[in-house]
Amino acid sequence: MNTDRFSRTFDVLEALAGQPEGMSLTEISQAVGAPVSSTHNLLQTMLAAEVLVATDDLRYLVGPRAVRIGLRIINSLDVRTVGRQQLEALARKLDNDVYLAVRVGMRVIYVDRFQGTQPVSVNIRLGDSLALHATAVGKLFAAFQPDLRDRVLRRTRRQLTSSTITDPEALRTELRQIAKIGVSVSREEAYEGIVGFAVPVRDSAGTLAAAIHISTLRAGLTAEREAELIEQSLRAAEKIEAELAVPEIGSPPSTTGRGQHRTASSPTR
Repeated sequence: MNTDRFSRTFDVLEALAGQPEGMSLTEISQAVGAPVSSTHNLLQTMLAAEVLVATDDLRYLVGPRAVRIGLRIINSLDVRTVGRQQLEALARKLDNDVYLAVRVGMRVIYVDRFQGTQPVSVNIRLGDSLALHATAVGKLFAAFQPDLRDRVLRRTRRQLTSSTITDPEALRTELRQIAKIGVSVSREEAYEGIVGFAVPVRDSAGTLAAAIHISTLRAGLTAEREAELIEQSLRAAEKIEAELAVPEIGSPPSTTGRGQHRTASSPTR
């Protein structure tokens, strides 16, 4: 590849990294200082390689492949590094797939996955955007972060399954309930036959840093098993939070507000 063209690839990524709503061809061309024609050719190459994605109205955003590469580069990110041991143990204990999700710009993505022994027919790639209105982690982030909540309520919501919540008032009520109890459940709202559970992981300041997500099959899921999945997830989150919190000598231990969670035996949706 031509050296200038190679360098311009990173110029494009750098320009898009700070634009969660994406950029048009003309805007990118101006940002990188290149002709529209050559910029268009470069963008098409980056699209084909999944380094970029394009919306229906032809605005370009950082794509899943670039996100995955970026995740490898920032593998030392505290919550991911600290959480690995606890999440591996959680997957072994529950036999279900366990994911760690974080927010990147205006998107929520999985940054790590730990496979259980129970077969689940959905395999979401790390770095792919998650539906804010239908997935357990998407709803959790939207419930706790006002800008994401406003975004998902303002935009058109796709009917992914017959259980997807698309009515804005119904979704608003759902998000309020999640914020109140600190647990999010997606009952076949994103994928038929799949139930997802998500709980928050907070940093030392008490703000949402990540989410633990567990996927399980709806078939055979009992109330007792559901309560166990939530309770064990909450315990894993507490352990990660305790490791993330590094108080100064003599300072009181960090509190995470776990007492605000309702009991795991009575989840809604």
